[in-house]
Amino acid sequence: MATLRQYMKELLRRFVRFEMKSDRVTLDTLAVNVGEQDLLSHRSYSDIPGPKPIPLLGNTWRFLPYIGNFDIRAVDKLSKRLHDQYGDIVKIEGLLGRPDMVFVYDANEIERIFRREEKMPHRPSMPSLDYYKHVLRKDFFQDNPGVIAVHGDSWYKFRSKVQQVMLQPQTARRYIGAIEEASEAFLHRIARIRDEKHEVPNDFLNEMHKWSLESIARVALDVRLGCLDDDADAETQRLIDALITFFKNVPVLELKIPFWKIFNTPTWQQYINALDTIVSTISKYTAAALSRAKNNMDLDKELSLLERVLALEGNTKIASILALDLFLVGVDTTSTSVASVLYQLALHPEKQMLAYEEICNVLPQTDVPLEAINIDNLKYLRACIKETLRMYPTVIGNGRSTTSDTIIGGYHVPKGVHVVFQHYVISNMEKYFPRCHEFLPERWLREDEIHHRFASLPFGYGRRMCLGRRFAELEMIIVISKILQCYKVEYHYEKLEYYINPMYTPKGPLKLRFIER
Repeated sequence: MATLRQYMKELLRRFVRFEMKSDRVTLDTLAVNVGEQDLLSHRSYSDIPGPKPIPLLGNTWRFLPYIGNFDIRAVDKLSKRLHDQYGDIVKIEGLLGRPDMVFVYDANEIERIFRREEKMPHRPSMPSLDYYKHVLRKDFFQDNPGVIAVHGDSWYKFRSKVQQVMLQPQTARRYIGAIEEASEAFLHRIARIRDEKHEVPNDFLNEMHKWSLESIARVALDVRLGCLDDDADAETQRLIDALITFFKNVPVLELKIPFWKIFNTPTWQQYINALDTIVSTISKYTAAALSRAKNNMDLDKELSLLERVLALEGNTKIASILALDLFLVGVDTTSTSVASVLYQLALHPEKQMLAYEEICNVLPQTDVPLEAINIDNLKYLRACIKETLRMYPTVIGNGRSTTSDTIIGGYHVPKGVHVVFQHYVISNMEKYFPRCHEFLPERWLREDEIHHRFASLPFGYGRRMCLGRRFAELEMIIVISKILQCYKVEYHYEKLEYYINPMYTPKGPLKLRFIER
């Protein structure tokens, strides 16, 4: 026992010593500064309820296989269990090599934190991706590491340079045609892969990933990858597999004992190999796109996002890293969201019929190109998307890292704590959404039904809101409207539960049937 205790102490000492540089970055204040008297008038940090740590292993043991009781594959259920047991604020302390986490389940507190955040809010860090960008592949990223897992001045400078292009609604509208083309290709793919029962194969989610990859490539690089062709290049599937491997390994590396900080674990090696595949593949696509842009003399041609950023900043590295970040976090998230909406519409045929009737009234015939006014008038379909992402948000939580001592939920929370907003649990609370367990898109259209703005935030909020939100929303509404225009979507099997794999998605094969209208 003494030997084991000495071994764990040595591990702990080494974890502290090998803490990633990003965890030491000095940033502006997360929330309003509070004076000493204010801090003294609230309950202490030690009073925040939560699971009790044990000596040496703290609460990290709870994430270990066999002996732990926290399953990282079922964080949704774990989060709800913690809320049921401890209330609207829960502390998980004693995480080896990592800051404490405080879970917040109160929309008012989340609003207060977001409203008062400074110009450089600090998200809970991802030491694994931070290490990849700032140490392992520093030669590639240099002084432009992008916005994912980046904080402080470098994040602010990069975000400031690209958000003018990314967040303006009128910019996204310029790509309706490109997104529609990718959606049409996906419709043809559905027609080819259905069986005699009009049912798609068990790996239909992978087909959705192909569509999302194709759509992003059209918008970001003005390139047709051919992901949905029968003779598609195997490289595109390797890219999709690498993206999935990246996301699946993030919670393992971030929540379990971080042995990867000491030696090259198999999970760490898979993670690095996946990131290297993503970087090398996207870099090849980006270099080809930059070469075409340099030689392009067609003044009437719509510029890609890459070309827009290049024209605005004159920096190929910034444009290339933005493209990389868009692929890194935009493929799985958007495709999983669309798959989830289609599944919910299949489970609720009466809601699907209302969406279809709206589409018939709003959209032109299938051989007439879409226009912005068509998209704007699909209000019920938008409500179906909102309701799906309320009940089953693709990313079930978001957060900030405190950059000074502050008060949250009546408790004094010190600097450096990771505050996690548990959106999945909050958006499925009766007090925020009456009849919360029912799929009711109408709730988003009723003038007499007011929702708390911070009770459902599928794209986050504030300065670190999802940079690709405008494009993701456009991609979702176009592809779903085109599908419903041509097909009735059905599901004839046992209802699926949702789980994290790596996005929040139905657990099991999405054996949807697509019946021609």
